[in-house]
Amino acid sequence: MQYVDVKIHDSVATILMNDSQRCNALSPRMIEDLQTALSDIHQETRVRAIVLSGSGNHFCSGIDLQMLEQIATMPSPQAYGESLNAWQRFADLLETMLRFPKPIIAAVDGAASGAGFGLALAADLMIVSTSASLSAEAVRRGLVGGATAALLSFRVGAATAAKMLLTGESIDAEEAYRRGLCEKPVSPDQVWVAASDLATRCSHAPREAVQATKRVLNETIGETLMVQIAAGIADSATACSTDAAKEGVSAFLEKRPPNFL
Repeated sequence: MQYVDVKIHDSVATILMNDSQRCNALSPRMIEDLQTALSDIHQETRVRAIVLSGSGNHFCSGIDLQMLEQIATMPSPQAYGESLNAWQRFADLLETMLRFPKPIIAAVDGAASGAGFGLALAADLMIVSTSASLSAEAVRRGLVGGATAALLSFRVGAATAAKMLLTGESIDAEEAYRRGLCEKPVSPDQVWVAASDLATRCSHAPREAVQATKRVLNETIGETLMVQIAAGIADSATACSTDAAKEGVSAFLEKRPPNFL
């Protein structure tokens, strides 16, 4: 795996996204490596729970915007197909996490933005540092964060989802804790320790009971969640072909304010 490292300590596996130069952006290769890591850990009987974290200063900056910019230069029918494929790979990763038989704890330090926030929301539990920030900022790029919208609404309700999705504004660690998104924030140097401790506590229950409980949460109570994610990524792919998205992505990569007409 090029962008993901896996370490196992006792009954807990740590999956570390390791592309800090690009803030652990969800490129096709990053997504593929995460799927491979989860598949490998699935077979490890000694592993009872997982910590998902990012190297460097940020958890994950979201979908790879350089990839979206390249897709935007393609003819419209081809661009939509490529965009849908890109978002579908992300949706497949989310579904793998939601259906994964072992608890996953996201350990978030720094920014979890857009699809990176969605990745953290697909984990069963979230630990954040006092310097963490969470945002669903697709709308500010002329994009639609459909999968993140479904997960955010599922985790904390439509009111919080509407505010975050429509404004694109980030919330800090204390606000995330107040809204029930995460455990009480810890110092940056304690994020992995707290996440590992929580993972260990989850691993004390019998495997069968934990797996069945995850199914109840994500597939019974959340019976329409997978459908909502699928609908969301279709809307995300459609939005990628608009002039607003092209300008928003270009402006971000060029580090300038967007000029939406």
